[in-house]
Amino acid sequence: MVESSELPRRAVVAGAIGVAGAAMVAPSPASASSPPATSRAASPADLEAIRAVLDGIDDAVDAKDWARCRAYFTDRVDVDFAALGGGPAARITADELVGGWERNLYAEKASFHMRTNHAITVDGDRASTRSKGYAFNRLARPLGDALWEVWGHYTHRLVRTRAGWRCTAIGLATVAHARGNELAWTHLPPE
Repeated sequence: MVESSELPRRAVVAGAIGVAGAAMVAPSPASASSPPATSRAASPADLEAIRAVLDGIDDAVDAKDWARCRAYFTDRVDVDFAALGGGPAARITADELVGGWERNLYAEKASFHMRTNHAITVDGDRASTRSKGYAFNRLARPLGDALWEVWGHYTHRLVRTRAGWRCTAIGLATVAHARGNELAWTHLPPE
């Protein structure tokens, strides 16, 4: 794991494409007709609260509500977007992560993040998830094609705090498909 001082800029920028978990949790075996796996110890309230954190991160990012986005994380976060070429896994501060997203998803860049089929495992005050996801970035003034899209499998780790469930790790475990102009997600505004 790389500490933030060694973190390449692209690792934080790549995080903007798919706000999700770095736990790299292996999926549980299940038939296509089975519901997502959950631990026997998980209460319905815990499962709903965990889903609310995952959805809340996506909604906050797309709304560019950075304070709300930051509130879903612990102070330090394990980030892994290596599947998308985002550099090695790293432990960074949540402020660095959210600040990178804020810089990358500037006013003229729209985004849309969506995850579904959450497989949630709860073990006491810790949880891990694996989800299917889709994200796009679109430039208002395109540099070539205005749109970039990605589909993949995202992972999270969460911990229960006094304030509720918080995300401790996010990542894109696998990229199923990506298409479009990479500049739509990597382009940064002039400083």
